[in-house]
Amino acid sequence: MATGLRAHAVSLAKFALFVIAALCVMDAAQFIDMAEAAGGAFAVDTADVSEAGSCKLETWLSAASNTDRAAVANPACVVDVFRPIEFSAQISRTRADSLWSTSVAPKAKTNLVPTAIGSFGFAFAGGTSFDTITRENLTAFAVVPATLRLSETMRINLNGGWLWDRTVDRHYLTYGAAFDWKLTEIVTLTTEVFGQAGASADPHVIQPRFQAGLRFRPIETFSLDVIYGRNITGENANWITVGTTIRFPPPAK
Repeated sequence: MATGLRAHAVSLAKFALFVIAALCVMDAAQFIDMAEAAGGAFAVDTADVSEAGSCKLETWLSAASNTDRAAVANPACVVDVFRPIEFSAQISRTRADSLWSTSVAPKAKTNLVPTAIGSFGFAFAGGTSFDTITRENLTAFAVVPATLRLSETMRINLNGGWLWDRTVDRHYLTYGAAFDWKLTEIVTLTTEVFGQAGASADPHVIQPRFQAGLRFRPIETFSLDVIYGRNITGENANWITVGTTIRFPPPAK
């Protein structure tokens, strides 16, 4: 029991330190931001959840052809509560139409059915987002990620969910589909389409969004993403994103 409590305490302490580090990153990067995402700057989530006690820090910078900007830090840790649950807090500093905003989006995710070659795995994730300047609750969301592994090098990810935009009191169905192909031992190609469906006064809000990029993972604990995106925040613009992920394995037992 004492060993389990110590493991939980270590995981929570790591997560708290990552949040503090992420806030420091955001304070230093007052020139960029982005919307909620999963798997780094890629938006379509997988059904996988890492081992309990592991942590990661995802960061990325994005720039659009219409001068919108984004800087994001997303610390996350997996804690074994009654099952392994990944807790994250995506911190975003964004500029849209020359207006800056800062938001925090806490999220929890757990795997329901493990992924395997030839069969779907499923997870459930949910969270909310807050504007740290106005202290307004912006959104609430829930999503079911599904992953089908075609082989050791290829997989398909599908997302279906719900989003409540509290700023205009509108509900949307959310969707996403992605294809991952591991080209070499260290390079993975990802293409994805995602968006939200429903009634909106702004037609850009419900237009599909697209991203394609390469992930370079020279060592197990670090990866670098280079991504091209189109219409990422609901505006007809081209985006370039560069992101990193630093992974921290669980403590030795």
